[in-house]
Amino acid sequence: METKDSDKVLVDTSVWIEFFRRRHPYYEVLSDLIDEDRVVCTGVILAELLQGAKSIKEIDTLKEFLFVFDFLPESEKIWERAGVASFRLQRAGKSIGLSDCYIAAITKANNVKLFTLDRHFDVIKKEITFERYKIKR
Repeated sequence: METKDSDKVLVDTSVWIEFFRRRHPYYEVLSDLIDEDRVVCTGVILAELLQGAKSIKEIDTLKEFLFVFDFLPESEKIWERAGVASFRLQRAGKSIGLSDCYIAAITKANNVKLFTLDRHFDVIKKEITFERYKIKR
């Protein structure tokens, strides 16, 4: 099932890290997106954040994502698209993780924008076209 909310933004782990460190401009930009109810999440991003938690308190905070943000619907087709993209990129000599290919695939399938600082996504765009969220300056 695909959403029609193209104003929604999937926030990648790289941006969340900068947000939690209160780094400018990511803290302010993401705070605004949260206030505007535009942020969506997916299980793999939550799992990456939980994996990198430094304490039980951080884990408890991150678990609140389940109640605060809408999670994008998953499907077998999204996993298939991610796997094929990862295969093709590896054959082209690009070592991109499956989770990043999945994030690109779920972004496209749900017609949302991806807010990321990870340059891997520039390479993934050769296999999966999706829209990136750009900070307005």
